[in-house]
Amino acid sequence: MQRDRLPYLLIPLAACIAIFPLLLNGCSCGHDFDFHLLNWMEAARQFTHGNLHPHWAYTAAWNAGEPRFVFYPPLSWTLGAILTLIFPITATPIVYTWLALTASGLALHRLARDFAPPTAALLAALLYTVNPYMLFTAYERTAYAELLAAAFIPLLLHAILRERVTIPGIAIPIALLWLTNAPAAVMSCYALALLTLIRLARPSNTPRKNIAINTTVGTILGLAIAAFYIVPAAYERRFVQIAMAIIPNMRIQDNFLFHHTGDLAHDQVLHTASLLAVILLTLTIAALAISLTRYAQRNTLTKSLSILTSAIAVLLTPLTAILWNHAPELAFLQFPWRFLAILAAVFSLSTALAFARVHLNPTTHTLVAIALAATLTYPAYNLFRQSCDEEDTPAARQALFQSNQGTDPTDEYTPATADNDSLSPKDPAFWLSHDPNAKAPTNTQPSPTPTHLTINAPIAEDLILNLRNYPNWHISLNGSPDSTRDQRDDGLIALPIPAGPSTIAIIYAHTLDQTIGDTISLIALATLLFLLRRKSQSQSTLP
Repeated sequence: MQRDRLPYLLIPLAACIAIFPLLLNGCSCGHDFDFHLLNWMEAARQFTHGNLHPHWAYTAAWNAGEPRFVFYPPLSWTLGAILTLIFPITATPIVYTWLALTASGLALHRLARDFAPPTAALLAALLYTVNPYMLFTAYERTAYAELLAAAFIPLLLHAILRERVTIPGIAIPIALLWLTNAPAAVMSCYALALLTLIRLARPSNTPRKNIAINTTVGTILGLAIAAFYIVPAAYERRFVQIAMAIIPNMRIQDNFLFHHTGDLAHDQVLHTASLLAVILLTLTIAALAISLTRYAQRNTLTKSLSILTSAIAVLLTPLTAILWNHAPELAFLQFPWRFLAILAAVFSLSTALAFARVHLNPTTHTLVAIALAATLTYPAYNLFRQSCDEEDTPAARQALFQSNQGTDPTDEYTPATADNDSLSPKDPAFWLSHDPNAKAPTNTQPSPTPTHLTINAPIAEDLILNLRNYPNWHISLNGSPDSTRDQRDDGLIALPIPAGPSTIAIIYAHTLDQTIGDTISLIALATLLFLLRRKSQSQSTLP
């Protein structure tokens, strides 16, 4: 019994060791730190106002807002928002990191224990929890959505590598990945397709037809469960400048292994990622070679992992540029080395297979866990941890958010009719002008636009709102819908109003694409629950 509980003690302990330097020295202000922190605070504020499914980020673009939550999957910012409501903002990123690392380790243990003995499975889980790429993501990139997605990649690998492929087994991790991080979901779906083809090409005790049907239906069901996010994000991307996500330095061709762009900061990060790729590939190949040599009975699994490893290795080089540029959605991964998230899981499982004959008692296990976590954490923290400028600390970002100053826009979520360079960071909530393109008056205080306001205009003028024009905004003027809006370079709403008193009501409408997505998700979720209940009933009737 004590040995059975050991993973649930040692994996969280390893994650504790990984965050211990952060507890001592504070958060790492990595590449995406500000973006995620502001998402969490924005979502938390809307939660407290009763909006549990935000779409619009109000403080972004200097209070003019952007439809960020339509396009950024909800699980990471929902978890971050909940933690923000519970913990001080200085602790929230650290607690989040611990939860993500712990969940990742437990998920890898779930994968490895079906293919390796308990000792090897636990060692593999510990290795996955604090592997160098995981800590690179946690410390240097602070890519918190990708960090959380690492908990679901092993579940998808387990679903397709196990002997019996089931529809719920495929659907659940597919849905979780799409609801956590779109790049992780895209590359995981491609990895799933490759592993499915490998399984169909090899002899198996499971009929090929069952594998093909269950994988296909499971994938469709997983996408359908996540449809409340996927459908609006896919439909409404025409309303924003989504291509800004793949500008120079963010393109695939700028991020193959050891590429040089001339941008020192970019090339330094790419060099680090490239070294991590070489290390992980080398260790994975070595583990697979040991497994192939020692354990012939596991050759089928090991060969599948070898093919996946080879595919990832080739995808990191310019040889596959044509595939990156033409395969659906693959270009939006931006960085080929993101595939290291999958490679890290393959490496950990391969290590479990290679060292299947290792057996340790609980005390030795504990000592190994502490030593392994400390040995990997110390250099990773010193190499990857990013110092915080005074204005970037969690407390400073919270103070900025709670002021009326607003925050930076996100280029790829900027409405298609807007130009961020034309947007003033000091616009008031609204102002009147006879010129719809007029700038705001000077000596005004920046502020977001309220959803209800009353104006008494001396003459017929334009009411200019510090709110980005977006199709989902429905505006009523004196109780009647009003879609008359003048175009401005900065993308703000300019609304002609008559002389005299006017009442304006502004509502972010629940649109048809959102309704379709919600409906598909509800039906898919009901289908999943039905399948799980039927599976439970069939198992309970077994002797």
